[in-house]
Amino acid sequence: MNELVVEEFREYVTARHAALYRSAVLLTGNRQDAEDLLQTALARLAARWQTIQRTGSPDAYVRKAMYHQRISWWRLRRNRQEYALPEVPEVPADGDLAADTALRLALASVLRQLTPKQRAVVILRYYDDLPEGEVAAILGCSVGTVRSQTHRTLARLRELCAEMASTKELI
Repeated sequence: MNELVVEEFREYVTARHAALYRSAVLLTGNRQDAEDLLQTALARLAARWQTIQRTGSPDAYVRKAMYHQRISWWRLRRNRQEYALPEVPEVPADGDLAADTALRLALASVLRQLTPKQRAVVILRYYDDLPEGEVAAILGCSVGTVRSQTHRTLARLRELCAEMASTKELI
Protein backbone atom coordinates (compact mmCIF):
# COMPACT_ATOMS: atom_id res chain seq x y z
CA MET A 1 0.00 0.00 0.00
CA ASN A 2 1.19 3.49 -0.69
CA GLU A 3 1.54 6.10 2.05
CA LEU A 4 -1.77 7.86 1.29
CA VAL A 5 -3.74 4.60 1.50
CA VAL A 6 -2.03 3.66 4.76
CA GLU A 7 -2.89 7.07 6.23
CA GLU A 8 -6.55 6.75 5.14
CA PHE A 9 -6.74 3.33 6.80
CA ARG A 10 -5.19 4.71 10.01
CA GLU A 11 -7.71 7.54 10.07
CA TYR A 12 -10.59 5.11 9.61
CA VAL A 13 -9.36 2.85 12.43
CA THR A 14 -8.81 5.82 14.73
CA ALA A 15 -12.29 7.19 14.06
CA ARG A 16 -14.21 3.89 14.29
CA HIS A 17 -12.17 1.84 16.79
CA ALA A 18 -14.28 2.60 19.88
CA ALA A 19 -17.61 1.71 18.26
CA LEU A 20 -16.25 -1.44 16.63
CA TYR A 21 -14.57 -2.49 19.88
CA ARG A 22 -17.85 -2.15 21.79
CA SER A 23 -19.53 -4.39 19.23
CA ALA A 24 -16.73 -6.92 19.55
CA VAL A 25 -17.03 -6.94 23.36
CA LEU A 26 -20.74 -7.59 23.08
CA LEU A 27 -20.22 -10.38 20.55
CA THR A 28 -17.58 -12.15 22.64
CA GLY A 29 -18.56 -11.34 26.20
CA ASN A 30 -15.10 -10.26 27.32
CA ARG A 31 -12.44 -7.72 26.48
CA GLN A 32 -9.55 -10.06 25.65
CA ASP A 33 -11.43 -12.02 22.99
CA ALA A 34 -12.93 -8.76 21.72
CA GLU A 35 -9.46 -7.35 21.13
CA ASP A 36 -8.47 -10.48 19.21
CA LEU A 37 -11.72 -10.46 17.24
CA LEU A 38 -11.42 -6.80 16.24
CA GLN A 39 -7.74 -7.16 15.38
CA THR A 40 -8.50 -10.11 13.10
CA ALA A 41 -11.32 -8.20 11.37
CA LEU A 42 -9.18 -5.08 10.92
CA ALA A 43 -6.34 -7.17 9.48
CA ARG A 44 -8.76 -8.57 6.90
CA LEU A 45 -10.00 -5.06 6.16
CA ALA A 46 -6.44 -3.77 5.72
CA ALA A 47 -5.75 -6.40 3.08
CA ARG A 48 -8.77 -5.24 1.06
CA TRP A 49 -8.89 -1.59 2.12
CA GLN A 50 -8.66 0.03 -1.32
CA THR A 51 -11.43 -2.10 -2.83
CA ILE A 52 -13.79 -1.88 0.13
CA GLN A 53 -13.26 1.84 0.60
CA ARG A 54 -14.22 2.52 -3.02
CA THR A 55 -17.06 0.04 -3.45
CA GLY A 56 -18.56 -0.66 -0.04
CA SER A 57 -18.94 0.19 3.58
CA PRO A 58 -15.90 -0.54 5.75
CA ASP A 59 -18.07 -0.70 8.91
CA ALA A 60 -20.32 -3.34 7.39
CA TYR A 61 -17.30 -5.33 6.24
CA VAL A 62 -15.69 -5.25 9.70
CA ARG A 63 -18.93 -6.18 11.48
CA LYS A 64 -19.54 -9.06 9.10
CA ALA A 65 -15.95 -10.24 9.48
CA MET A 66 -16.26 -10.09 13.29
CA TYR A 67 -19.53 -12.02 13.22
CA HIS A 68 -18.14 -14.77 10.98
CA GLN A 69 -14.91 -15.01 12.96
CA ARG A 70 -16.86 -15.28 16.22
CA ILE A 71 -18.94 -18.10 14.78
CA SER A 72 -15.73 -19.88 13.71
CA TRP A 73 -14.30 -19.54 17.21
CA TRP A 74 -17.54 -20.79 18.70
CA ARG A 75 -17.46 -23.82 16.44
CA LEU A 76 -13.88 -24.52 17.46
CA ARG A 77 -14.86 -24.12 21.13
CA ARG A 78 -12.09 -21.64 21.64
CA ASN A 79 -13.84 -20.00 24.58
CA ARG A 80 -11.60 -19.54 27.58
CA GLN A 81 -13.02 -19.18 31.08
CA GLU A 82 -10.22 -17.26 32.85
CA TYR A 83 -8.87 -13.84 32.00
CA ALA A 84 -5.93 -12.07 33.57
CA LEU A 85 -6.21 -8.38 34.29
CA PRO A 86 -3.17 -6.12 34.67
CA GLU A 87 -4.58 -4.63 37.87
CA VAL A 88 -7.70 -4.74 39.99
CA PRO A 89 -10.32 -2.42 38.48
CA GLU A 90 -11.43 0.54 40.55
CA VAL A 91 -15.06 0.78 41.59
CA PRO A 92 -16.84 4.14 41.37
CA ALA A 93 -18.10 5.41 44.73
CA ASP A 94 -21.44 6.85 43.64
CA GLY A 95 -24.75 5.24 42.67
CA ASP A 96 -26.35 1.95 43.67
CA LEU A 97 -23.54 -0.40 42.75
CA ALA A 98 -25.33 -3.50 44.00
CA ALA A 99 -28.37 -2.93 41.78
CA ASP A 100 -26.27 -1.98 38.76
CA THR A 101 -24.01 -4.98 39.24
CA ALA A 102 -26.92 -7.36 39.72
CA LEU A 103 -28.59 -6.09 36.55
CA ARG A 104 -25.34 -6.26 34.56
CA LEU A 105 -24.59 -9.79 35.77
CA ALA A 106 -28.13 -10.94 35.04
CA LEU A 107 -27.99 -9.51 31.52
CA ALA A 108 -24.54 -11.01 30.86
CA SER A 109 -25.76 -14.40 32.06
CA VAL A 110 -28.83 -14.22 29.85
CA LEU A 111 -26.82 -13.11 26.80
CA ARG A 112 -24.50 -16.10 27.24
CA GLN A 113 -27.54 -18.39 26.99
CA LEU A 114 -28.46 -17.05 23.56
CA THR A 115 -27.13 -18.60 20.39
CA PRO A 116 -24.39 -16.64 18.61
CA LYS A 117 -26.83 -15.57 15.88
CA GLN A 118 -29.41 -14.39 18.43
CA ARG A 119 -26.76 -12.43 20.28
CA ALA A 120 -25.52 -10.89 17.04
CA VAL A 121 -29.04 -9.85 16.00
CA VAL A 122 -29.71 -8.13 19.33
CA ILE A 123 -26.33 -6.39 19.40
CA LEU A 124 -26.50 -5.18 15.81
CA ARG A 125 -30.14 -4.05 16.03
CA TYR A 126 -30.28 -2.46 19.48
CA TYR A 127 -26.75 -1.72 20.62
CA ASP A 128 -25.26 -0.66 17.28
CA ASP A 129 -28.69 0.71 16.25
CA LEU A 130 -28.43 -0.62 12.71
CA PRO A 131 -31.48 -0.88 10.44
CA GLU A 132 -32.87 -4.32 9.67
CA GLY A 133 -31.59 -4.23 6.10
CA GLU A 134 -28.01 -3.62 7.18
CA VAL A 135 -28.22 -6.34 9.85
CA ALA A 136 -29.52 -8.74 7.20
CA ALA A 137 -26.61 -7.88 4.92
CA ILE A 138 -24.07 -8.40 7.70
CA LEU A 139 -25.56 -11.74 8.77
CA GLY A 140 -26.18 -12.92 5.22
CA CYS A 141 -29.92 -13.49 5.62
CA SER A 142 -33.20 -11.83 4.67
CA VAL A 143 -34.83 -8.89 6.44
CA GLY A 144 -37.70 -11.20 7.41
CA THR A 145 -35.24 -13.52 9.12
CA VAL A 146 -33.79 -10.60 11.07
CA ARG A 147 -37.30 -9.56 12.15
CA SER A 148 -38.30 -13.07 13.26
CA GLN A 149 -34.94 -13.65 15.00
CA THR A 150 -35.32 -10.31 16.80
CA HIS A 151 -38.84 -11.17 17.93
CA ARG A 152 -37.83 -14.63 19.15
CA THR A 153 -34.70 -13.35 20.85
CA LEU A 154 -36.55 -10.62 22.75
CA ALA A 155 -39.14 -13.17 23.87
CA ARG A 156 -36.32 -15.47 24.99
CA LEU A 157 -34.63 -12.62 26.89
CA ARG A 158 -37.88 -11.80 28.69
CA GLU A 159 -38.35 -15.47 29.54
CA LEU A 160 -34.80 -15.99 30.79
CA CYS A 161 -34.67 -12.87 32.90
CA ALA A 162 -38.18 -12.06 34.05
CA GLU A 163 -37.03 -9.48 36.62
CA MET A 164 -35.56 -7.38 33.79
CA ALA A 165 -38.67 -7.55 31.61
CA SER A 166 -40.35 -4.94 33.79
CA THR A 167 -37.38 -2.54 33.81
CA LYS A 168 -36.83 0.10 31.20
CA GLU A 169 -33.25 -1.08 30.56
CA LEU A 170 -34.48 -4.18 28.75
CA ILE A 171 -34.59 -3.77 25.03
